Amino acid sequence: MKHIKDSVYIIAEAGVNHNGDRDLAFSLVDAAAAAGVDAVKFQTFDAERLASKKAPKAAYQKQSGDESESQLEMLKKLELPKAWHQELQTHARLKGIEFLSTAFDSESLVFLSTLDMPLFKVPSGELTNGPLLWHFAKTGKRLILSTGMATLSEVEQGLAIVAHALEYSHEPQDMDEVWRNWGCQNVRQRLRGHVTLLHCTSQYPTPSNEVNLRAMDTLATAFGLEVGYSDHTEGCLIPIAAVARGAKVIEKHFTLDRALPGPDHKASLEPNELRQMVADIRSLELALGDGHKSPQVSEWDTRKAARQQVVAARPISAGAVFSREDLTTARSGHGIPPTALWGLVGKHAKRGYGTGETIEL
Repeated sequence: MKHIKDSVYIIAEAGVNHNGDRDLAFSLVDAAAAAGVDAVKFQTFDAERLASKKAPKAAYQKQSGDESESQLEMLKKLELPKAWHQELQTHARLKGIEFLSTAFDSESLVFLSTLDMPLFKVPSGELTNGPLLWHFAKTGKRLILSTGMATLSEVEQGLAIVAHALEYSHEPQDMDEVWRNWGCQNVRQRLRGHVTLLHCTSQYPTPSNEVNLRAMDTLATAFGLEVGYSDHTEGCLIPIAAVARGAKVIEKHFTLDRALPGPDHKASLEPNELRQMVADIRSLELALGDGHKSPQVSEWDTRKAARQQVVAARPISAGAVFSREDLTTARSGHGIPPTALWGLVGKHAKRGYGTGETIEL
């Protein structure tokens, strides 16, 4: 698997958009691979461990389904059976992309650890779940931490917990132990290249005025880590803008059909849109270049044709002293640059010139 820093790592978030349908889950893998993403990601959870019987649904979840239905009832319909995971992973790798899934409980994390995935994505809701986050970090896998709903201090707390897991074999006795460890610069340095922070707004879909892409800069400056963006807006504009702003990971929900029932379909791209987003990001990566300012290969011919040189403004006799009125500039394809004009005033012409003829030193 390529390193994240080599190019933008694009994750097509299938999430729960399989709706509990095995064929739909495999079709999502096919669509992700056809779009050219790096990985397709699902969600792995035990609904009864994740939500209590009385846990309410979020507002966006109520809008996309039965308002009287509990969160637990909804989640039970959206579980990804363990038996499908290995088959989906094999299918994804045959298609040339990675299979990822996010765990929402410790038992699911233990199960996913058997699948040899290249990294783990920690969802926004679990950033403050210290015990689960510690076990995510203890796997030793590279981590992508999503920061939706979080304050900067909560992000730092999460990173401190990850750092503790990288240093110690035992869970912390308390947060004082975590913070004492976080105070060591060498410990913090271990997170570089190991943890990527995803800016995110946990609303589905996210309105543009709540995207706040500049928060990516805040995260990068505060922690010195690679940053990315997990997108829940409608359309492709915002994730592409995030890449232009420096995102090294893009995660975007997708579906086969936004009209399907379920909580996440509305804020998802359909296959053709996902394909276009990937193509636009790859084009943007090329356009960003290496930052070195110099003429490009294709510019050299234009450079010669478009730039002006010093020429005679009127006939000049051989031996005459150049006056300012004798000299001007025009495109001639060769000769001395316009900035040399001032230095010619007061010097003698070595030969005669006709109007418009290129001046020679």
